[in-house]
Amino acid sequence: MANSASEQAPAAIRVGVLGVGVMGYNHARVLTDLPGAELVAICDPDEVQRNKAAGMLGCAAVGSLDELLALGVEAVVIAAPTHLHHDIAIAAIAAGLHVLVEKPIAPTVAEGEAIVAAARARGVALMVGHVERFNPAVEAISKAIKGEEILSIGITRVGPFPPRMSNVGVVIDLAVHDIDLICHFTGSHITEVQPQVKAAVAEREDIALLQFRTANGVLAHINTNWLTPFKARTVHVATRNKYVIGDLLTRQVTECFDYRPDGSYSMRHLPVAYAEPLRVELTHFLQAIRGEKPPAVSGEDGVVSIATAIRCLEGPEAAPAVAPTLVRAAG
Repeated sequence: MANSASEQAPAAIRVGVLGVGVMGYNHARVLTDLPGAELVAICDPDEVQRNKAAGMLGCAAVGSLDELLALGVEAVVIAAPTHLHHDIAIAAIAAGLHVLVEKPIAPTVAEGEAIVAAARARGVALMVGHVERFNPAVEAISKAIKGEEILSIGITRVGPFPPRMSNVGVVIDLAVHDIDLICHFTGSHITEVQPQVKAAVAEREDIALLQFRTANGVLAHINTNWLTPFKARTVHVATRNKYVIGDLLTRQVTECFDYRPDGSYSMRHLPVAYAEPLRVELTHFLQAIRGEKPPAVSGEDGVVSIATAIRCLEGPEAAPAVAPTLVRAAG
């Protein structure tokens, strides 16, 4: 006799969320109804903030990792400020918890590498929250350029100054997304950086024009700032045979192909699935915990991204901070 559906379904993974700012709250919101997950509690040292969020989400609220552990969580999402990532992640991993840590993985390469090493030694899943990887438009672009010889990538990520931001500039806050996407699209790592950064109206850099060359010869650039009065998120990829344009906000992807001597070409809009990137990301995290597939964005990926971002801030003469062997090629 066949087992019932309830007997076949794996037990829900008990998850806690550390840090309930904008991103942490959204993680918790998605986890409340994500199949295969049980949101056990949210955690934040700010009692007013955590109780307000818990009231909206209908879940428990605690003030420390120890209290989360006492509730029997198996995994945590770390959405605390970046400078706290290392200490929280190391403590969670030491307790045997699986960890999804928001980007960037840590403020320094050394701290990021320590998190990776701890997770490997403890045998727990570690994933980094580069949520743009799970944007359906990014998936459509990836499919369009699969098997193509990529020549160049241009990414624009601009918008107004975010009031919440105070401890980092645009390179760490915004460009790190696109550094990760360049490595993801090319299946390679960045070997050369030519950065131009400036603090025009903020204390830290609020304009960055970044140029790169990858190990497999792709030229790439990122234009990012906090000076544009509207948000724009676009990706342009030139290959030997086509030109792909993606808008990551509207999720429209267009492919130009079949170039002719008279300068004409063909164009088509590509299908883009509907999905909430954060929900897809958390689903991948659950799959990694269950051993069904490796983490979609590994700890090593996260270290490579922050290492390249730091090189951009230190200048082109800075030596690569991470060995190329850390990079796992995009699937």
